Amino acid sequence: MEQPAALGRACGFTRLTDELHGGWLRAMLRGRSDLTLLAHRGSYKTTCLSLAIAALLFLQPEKNVLFLRKTDRDAEEMLRQVKQLLMSEAMQAFTARLYGGEPVLPVKATGADLICNCRFSLRGAPQLHGQGINGSLTGKHADLIFTDDIVNLRDRISEKERLHTRQVWQELQNIRNPGGRILSTGTPWHPADAIALMPSPMRFDCYSTGLLSPEAIAQLRQRMEPSLFAANYELRHIPSAGALFPLCPPFTDNADLLRDGIAHLDASYGGSDGTALTCGAGRDGKLFLYGRLWHCHVDTVLEEILAECARLRCGPLWLETNGDKGYLARALRHRGVEVHPYTERMNKHVKIATCLRAAWPRVTLLQGTDPAWIDQITGYTEGAAHDDAPDSAASLCRALARR
Repeated sequence: MEQPAALGRACGFTRLTDELHGGWLRAMLRGRSDLTLLAHRGSYKTTCLSLAIAALLFLQPEKNVLFLRKTDRDAEEMLRQVKQLLMSEAMQAFTARLYGGEPVLPVKATGADLICNCRFSLRGAPQLHGQGINGSLTGKHADLIFTDDIVNLRDRISEKERLHTRQVWQELQNIRNPGGRILSTGTPWHPADAIALMPSPMRFDCYSTGLLSPEAIAQLRQRMEPSLFAANYELRHIPSAGALFPLCPPFTDNADLLRDGIAHLDASYGGSDGTALTCGAGRDGKLFLYGRLWHCHVDTVLEEILAECARLRCGPLWLETNGDKGYLARALRHRGVEVHPYTERMNKHVKIATCLRAAWPRVTLLQGTDPAWIDQITGYTEGAAHDDAPDSAASLCRALARR
């Protein structure tokens, strides 16, 4: 329960780390609330999921576990891995000590069901049942529900598939027993896919896990389309059809490239709009940008906004006065902040489609830029529901060009 990754390494998964994978496993084994884990391809999240399921079968043998994947064949593959883990030499030695001499072994292991010899229940349901999301869920109940990659590329290209997956996820709320948990792992493919319904996820992209070197990331980026790389390794949505910014710019970790630049704030005063901050500077014909996006009133994040501008040494802070008649600009001036208020007269879509689109091929993003800020830009189309980030970025690019 304290170092579960050590048991995984003993079973042969030698690349599991106590800090990263041990944290995932502890959250799966010891948590009491629902869990959503989004991690890049090759991060061993499915390996951790199989270890957690195998461990729960002998740690909590009285509970029913339901495992869902996209298809029945995919689910059967996971059940085979769980069975192999339970029968491994390390796991048998471990469970034999745990149970006083008798190791935990599968006594029933069909394609869809698995029951261990530690199981005792008056229920007729199997200890572990696995199936695809197209199978029937009617009448099923479970204490622990695991889903793995129930959202995939088909959800991106098919609205019908996307709707079906969302309906399955909603049905799981009726299947779990009182006090049960739903634990999900996967990759986001569309702003309206089933992952949008899941609890706020733990996100681990290819830059944060330390499992991939910069050279390996660069090779992966070259070998596949930018949209696929963004979805699988950066956990960002594939741009929508007709998007003006289909490619994500390269990244740099050199914050000094933004020094002596300017900042632009698109403030939200409530409702569904977000507060977007863009900091940027132009150097040698290139644009270096950093962006943040908050889905809240500007007052609640104002200190964080000013701290980001100070950290990157970007100023003045450009502010549009159409919405608040200059209230925010006056309030910031009273605090000694250098601001540049202006009245916006340009159509928003025209501004984004000209100023930002023209600058986009020359943009490099600072490492740490908010993925939600990037998603709003790369997924932007005319009439998009939310355009705070592209509006802020376009305004900053226009200001830099005039500067």
